Amino acid sequence: MRILLIHSDYLEYEITSKTKVAEEIEDSLKQGRMEDCLSVFVAVEEGDDDSVIENTYNEITEVSKSVKSQKIFLYPYAHLSNELAAPDIAVRLLKDLENKLRSNFEVKRAPFGYYKAFKVSCKGHPLSELSRSIKPQGKGEVVSEALKAEERIKSSWYILDAAVNLIPQDKFDFKNYEGLKKLTEYEVTHSRKVDMVPPHVEYMKNLELVDYEKGSDPGNLRWYPKGVLIKRLLESSVTDSILKYGGMEVETPIMYSITHPMLSKYLNRFPARQYIVKSGNDDYFLRFAACFGQYLMKHDMIISYKDLPLRLYELTRYSFRREQRGELVGLRRLRAFTMPDMHTLAPTMDHAKKEFIEQFKLSMKWMEELDIKYEVAIRFVKSFYDENKEFVNELMSLIKRPVLVEMWDERPFYFVMKFEFNFVDSLNKASALSTVQIDIENTERFEIKYFDEDGKEKFPLMLHASISGAIERNLYALLETAFLESKKGKKPMLPLWLSPTQVRILPVGQEQLDYSLKILDDIESADIRVDIDDRDLRLGKKIRDAEKDWVPFIIVVGEDEIKNSTLNIRSREDSSQKNISIEEFKNTFLELVKGKPTRPLPLPRRISVRASFR
Repeated sequence: MRILLIHSDYLEYEITSKTKVAEEIEDSLKQGRMEDCLSVFVAVEEGDDDSVIENTYNEITEVSKSVKSQKIFLYPYAHLSNELAAPDIAVRLLKDLENKLRSNFEVKRAPFGYYKAFKVSCKGHPLSELSRSIKPQGKGEVVSEALKAEERIKSSWYILDAAVNLIPQDKFDFKNYEGLKKLTEYEVTHSRKVDMVPPHVEYMKNLELVDYEKGSDPGNLRWYPKGVLIKRLLESSVTDSILKYGGMEVETPIMYSITHPMLSKYLNRFPARQYIVKSGNDDYFLRFAACFGQYLMKHDMIISYKDLPLRLYELTRYSFRREQRGELVGLRRLRAFTMPDMHTLAPTMDHAKKEFIEQFKLSMKWMEELDIKYEVAIRFVKSFYDENKEFVNELMSLIKRPVLVEMWDERPFYFVMKFEFNFVDSLNKASALSTVQIDIENTERFEIKYFDEDGKEKFPLMLHASISGAIERNLYALLETAFLESKKGKKPMLPLWLSPTQVRILPVGQEQLDYSLKILDDIESADIRVDIDDRDLRLGKKIRDAEKDWVPFIIVVGEDEIKNSTLNIRSREDSSQKNISIEEFKNTFLELVKGKPTRPLPLPRRISVRASFR
């Protein structure tokens, strides 16, 4: 079933003629109108059955809550799909949906099988136009047994304080730990769905970084040049850090056979929903991480104890998880995302714990360099926690502050412990970034072995690590951080090395343009992303536009600057202004971005010849 939801000032229709599949109706239904309603245009598709009613009802209910409307107008609209159900099935399911909605809403339904003239007035806010595709249960996705287990298994929640005392979360004093309190509330209540549009969505659109793609499945986004630049820089930075650490980069397919004997078992051990695609008569699933390809690659390798620890790494562009619709918003939770994914083989648990500590440090360094504030969550199987207190103490000596602990009495997944660095946003929603897991199952499941000193084959342990977490989610955290900083009176901005335009030159008038272009060439030669506002506009307008683009440094070029051979530099970070030479500016700038990857300006240098993407 496909639906188009429009928050409407009104929807009205009038029947013009009847088709051969029209349902019988009373004269009173030949026209109709509803005001201030959620208009739901519906196409019932081939294969739809009773199972779609509940999911469609839930989708409509979620949207109605978001737009605060208790009035629903169902409007049959075959043009939403080219795979329509038989008319009798369509009418039955529409009536069933109508009856279910009537239990909680005021409902109208336009009749099926008639040509109708209609008018609709859309309210025009960010949530006023939404589309959904609802599949019958068991079709279009696979829900793993681990995900079902996650919903069944009850956890115990604690706070592990800096002195390594394990305190029940409801007994802990969260004074001075507001972020940890928000993370705890979020995790304990399992409140994943978003009722408001988070601020980073407006930022990502207005800055022309990334936007929704109506032509794709929800959670698959379109990326504009400036957004692609930020993604590639983040990807390069995390990849460089992993290669320096000893990761060996590989590349693997994005789809795998759902009937592969090893892979099908692992599917049910990972808590995620998978996309299913067809190739001929065979079903394949889209990967949700680099696990599958790396497992099969390691299965075929000849590995000696001398080769351990062995680290394979892939930047998966893309990984796919069919997240639930109510959780999809902006960059926070997607269905297609970029995951830097490393898997490490270790011969023993002691070696695995040592690797875990080193990868934890690598993750800490990543978060600190991005200047993202985070809260730590650690999840243990209780028996592992009880047997590894010294390891826990070592970990806490690095963190030096209280963390959230989830304790399982039994092991629901393939790992015995994992940590997550969580960012808490402006809506108090938490999102995991960096993570490392200790896996005790999958080397045996995939028959990954190494030869020990005596030449005997053994199964190693394996660590799963994403040092940064999803690249898209890093940008979400940076944009939300910028919003939170703006609430403190600071100007929102991105880190200098990630800013699409790092320097903008503003000639006061056209007579300063030629000189300004020479400055641009000089600064650009130092691998600094610099552009020029060469439009014939007032200086105040150019400054305001540079502010809207979050440009870190603005250089104003007037007669005085030309006469004195200096630059008038305006800093966004502290709103300071100073006059310095070009060489002094370049040297100072390059020191600020030292060690960071760089790429050329993603757009034309001249503002006057740039197309708008929105």
